[in-house]
Amino acid sequence: MRLIFLIIGVLLGLLVLVEIGLRSLFGFGNPLIYLGDDQIGYLLAPNQQTRRFGNQIEINQFSMRSSPIEKIPAPSTLRVLLLGDSIANGGWWTDQKNTISSLIMNSLKSAIADKYQQVEVLNASANSWGPRNELAYLQRFGNFGAEVVILLINTDDLFATSPTALPVGRDRNYPDTKPALALIEVWQRYLTQAQPIPELQAIQQEAGDRVGVNLEAISKIQALANQHNSKFLLAMTPLLREVGKPGPLDYEITARQRLSEFTKAQQIPYIDFLQLFNASPNPQALYHDTIHMNLQGNQFVSGVMERSLLEILDLKSHNSLS
Repeated sequence: MRLIFLIIGVLLGLLVLVEIGLRSLFGFGNPLIYLGDDQIGYLLAPNQQTRRFGNQIEINQFSMRSSPIEKIPAPSTLRVLLLGDSIANGGWWTDQKNTISSLIMNSLKSAIADKYQQVEVLNASANSWGPRNELAYLQRFGNFGAEVVILLINTDDLFATSPTALPVGRDRNYPDTKPALALIEVWQRYLTQAQPIPELQAIQQEAGDRVGVNLEAISKIQALANQHNSKFLLAMTPLLREVGKPGPLDYEITARQRLSEFTKAQQIPYIDFLQLFNASPNPQALYHDTIHMNLQGNQFVSGVMERSLLEILDLKSHNSLS
């Protein structure tokens, strides 16, 4: 009997050690949680902090991946609002200080210190958002007094479907509650098979001209930005398979052409990162996976976007040689 109790005690002790290790080393047991929303589809629950795989993640009171802010910026503050999906958000693989928004903000602080006492680049983003999600967020919360609104999309976003709350609480990547144990999260994420959501599959088969609908959403984002006296910048990053040869697929080429013609007709400043990545000596080194950027990629993207911001705002950087 003592041997049985001893074995049970050792096993419990090992489980406690594993639990502590999973929490302290990897951040399991404390995932970011999501809220369903009738218009936006879903957004990150406000006022969260966690550390995942050593990377700090902070979500402010407006569901942004940013520090807490005042709704209206203080005087002599340059505020920029970045809207986007997981590329802008950075996900668990990106530390807060290495997100695209943070990199732009920190660089701008030194570049235009003589013109502004403070620079804020807000990051309103969530995994798998498309233009219609981002439009709904802007309609809900406004532009936060930003001088520039940036929409950062990727090629897949041109085909994004209608916002839906269906994944929240049903897809393991969009939990609505925290698990009781880190061990439970590991079990649910990696050791069980994901269950399909039939209703979501129907939405993902949305018919009609998706590209046209998403271009219309981008047009409405531009109109809202202008309505609130914000300038507007659009940027699009490519999927890794689009970079180099053979390049984008036929339907992507068609969609890209429509986007290019749309931005010219709407007079929208537009950055096509496919051309810039193709000109890079080693574009594959910019990617964390097949779609998301790593730190080097974020630095590349943020540098290009910063230069465009300075042009749009008609500002000259201290670092400029001219």
